[in-house]
Amino acid sequence: MTLSVLAVDDVPPALTELSRLLSASPEVAEVATAGDALSALRMIQNGRYDAVFLDISMPGLDGLELASLLARLSEPPVIVFVTAYEQHAVAAFGIGAVDYLLKPVRTERLAEALGRVNRLLARTTADVPDAMAALPVESEGRTRYVRRTEVRYVEAHGDYVRLHATSGIHVVRMPISRLEEYWGPAGFIRVHRSFLVALDAVRELRSDSVGGLLAHTDLGDVPVSRRHARDLREKLLLAAKSGQLDRR
Repeated sequence: MTLSVLAVDDVPPALTELSRLLSASPEVAEVATAGDALSALRMIQNGRYDAVFLDISMPGLDGLELASLLARLSEPPVIVFVTAYEQHAVAAFGIGAVDYLLKPVRTERLAEALGRVNRLLARTTADVPDAMAALPVESEGRTRYVRRTEVRYVEAHGDYVRLHATSGIHVVRMPISRLEEYWGPAGFIRVHRSFLVALDAVRELRSDSVGGLLAHTDLGDVPVSRRHARDLREKLLLAAKSGQLDRR
């Protein structure tokens, strides 16, 4: 694929160098630039970019905040963060960035990041969901990696999700729509506007006190909206026939 890319950095020399590197890459057909996050947001709203290479530390709206806004778009661009600071990595991947480049950017690392962008856009390989098989969770100065296989269901809270796992409840900064994109191929399905559930974690379907549907897991009941009820029943039936419900 040849990519249309937007580079965003508030430091002109850094922006010029990033633009030069991107323009020299055979995967990139077009490079646009923005010197601040608000300008970048306007450009993205008025145009179509496959990927945004985004600095984090910027005055006003910073890169993490811009990425959170972009994640709400119906067709968000792929995000690659480019920064001088390693400490933002956990938050960056939590938002859903496909890669995280440290300045000064090396040509080989840029090529690797562009490869990840292309694979995600083409959706032809399984290494994107595999890259999210464990999510980093920060708590009290420590980073814990919560494995996808531990998680029974996911609950949305604004720009964050709560992972209900056998190891406890873990909060990650990531929109539920982005996590659905990553974990959908691994068997997590949307059953409600605010919930994903691991298909093989569902033990039974129950009715609640007002006639609604609940998907019962060993960590609790998950509400199922009417619009998702039929799809869930069909997928459970197919999973039962294929033996997928025997995995946990």
